[in-house]
Amino acid sequence: MEIQDRRQLRDAFGSFLTGVTVVTSRDSNNEPIGFTANSFSSVSLDPALLLISIDKRSANFDNFTRCEHFAVNILSEKQKDISNIFAQKIEDRFSHVNWFTATSDSPIISESSAWFDCSLYQVIDAGDHAILIGKVVDFHSEGTAGLGFYRGAYFTPYESAQSVIQNPELIISALIESENKVIMFRDSLNNYCLPSSVISEKGVHETLEYLFNKIGIQASPGFIYSVYEDRKNKKQHIVFLCAVATDTSSILKNGQFINIDELSKIKLDDYAVNSLIQRFTQEATAGNYSVYYGDENNGQVKQLIA
Repeated sequence: MEIQDRRQLRDAFGSFLTGVTVVTSRDSNNEPIGFTANSFSSVSLDPALLLISIDKRSANFDNFTRCEHFAVNILSEKQKDISNIFAQKIEDRFSHVNWFTATSDSPIISESSAWFDCSLYQVIDAGDHAILIGKVVDFHSEGTAGLGFYRGAYFTPYESAQSVIQNPELIISALIESENKVIMFRDSLNNYCLPSSVISEKGVHETLEYLFNKIGIQASPGFIYSVYEDRKNKKQHIVFLCAVATDTSSILKNGQFINIDELSKIKLDDYAVNSLIQRFTQEATAGNYSVYYGDENNGQVKQLIA
């Protein structure tokens, strides 16, 4: 089958929710270069490989396909402007952003959600693009939420949360995962529960920051993991699946780490949270996560990552 309408094909590809990255390297004069891309994917853990694709019409095509090293910077949700800078024809793009140099001399965008410094492992011809496979030699994660892209527009976890708020009595909870462990609290009856708080007047962001400060950990929401109505108590709950930075200390001011394989043995009085924990235990093992919409008893689970 020969595809005639490139625009419709691009729109169909755009139905897939992606993150946003800036891919960087050095040109033949050792000057920093980079471009915005959402065609990023992990490939292998052993060896550690990732891929990115580059348009053959790009002015930097030769530089990236012949370089020794390149870096992939996963932008945080607060870096829309940086995405736009590297997506447009702007002189001296790097003068408009804060950046530093990795050990390999690859440019790294400051405050990115995560970055990967790579050696060029393989270049694969792929139609009007080339696929760059990089071998990860160094990386770092800040644990901050990544910038999302869907059908030509940006989206963020906080904006998504604000859009589903329907009830003024809203409880925000954080399901925080770190090194195959989850942070849990004890309530007044000594039962396990998730770190939670009634939403503050300022909104989702400030409420989550309050929870992270209370726990004593640097964390950030990755995506909404569960949205449900507690009809009996007339409350709405939004649970965020959260990540922590790769170099964050495991010393907590409040709460305790529990191994994921021990979570299934924990019983909680709250049926909805107990069901959520059981689902998370299974999904964390498989590495595929979903989101729940419904009430405290019934709802739908929709897959996020296939």
